[in-house]
Amino acid sequence: MAAVPYKNSGDSKKKQVAGMFNNISPRYDFLNHLFSFNLDKCWRRKAITLLKPYQPKQMLDLATGTADFAIAASGLHPERITGIDISEGMLHIAREKIVKKNLTKTIGLKLADSEALPFNDNYFDAAIVGFGVRNFESPDAGIREVYRVLKAGAPFLVLEFSKPGKPPFKQVYRFYIRKMLPLVGHLVSKDRQAYAYLPESVEEFPSGENFTKVMIRAGFINNRRIPMTFGVATVYMGEKPKSLE
Repeated sequence: MAAVPYKNSGDSKKKQVAGMFNNISPRYDFLNHLFSFNLDKCWRRKAITLLKPYQPKQMLDLATGTADFAIAASGLHPERITGIDISEGMLHIAREKIVKKNLTKTIGLKLADSEALPFNDNYFDAAIVGFGVRNFESPDAGIREVYRVLKAGAPFLVLEFSKPGKPPFKQVYRFYIRKMLPLVGHLVSKDRQAYAYLPESVEEFPSGENFTKVMIRAGFINNRRIPMTFGVATVYMGEKPKSLE
């Protein structure tokens, strides 16, 4: 059975994920930074630097959540970053942050499905997604959509949790994410299922070479993987071919 937030619900994973993020959105940023010991901020900054050589003007941030990745990407000085998400609760928090940071001219937000993007073919100069692909109902469908809306030669960058493979960090991380994270998440967010779902979604996600294969199936080339902090997170990066000939 695919990992879903609310196992007794008859709703699709997509609907459950949207509802889950609506529920936890007020405490999401606090818990995100707490659980990663603020390393998530470093991971985003390091990931974004990989896009500097491309100098993208139009960027897409999928599953933008509270817009942390879009805000980090604003440092590249693009003309426009479009952030999309299926959770209105998360977008509400994101809008408040964007206003406070005076980034309304740079970042625009839209309620939309990453697996059915409401954009024309060959439109964006770069696409990014941070900690969102594992929540897709169909990662293959979502990545194919990203490929469709990117211009030829444009990069696609994914930052996602992964599973450390070397002991003793492997065992420490497994205990932390399976035991400590759900307990604290439940106490703070009052949504036990949401933070039980997180380790399940990480376990289910086709990380490493398996996710690179997803990108290859969608058509991306020059794919590479960059592990972060002993493999707790990984940056995946590929490009849409400059020519399809």
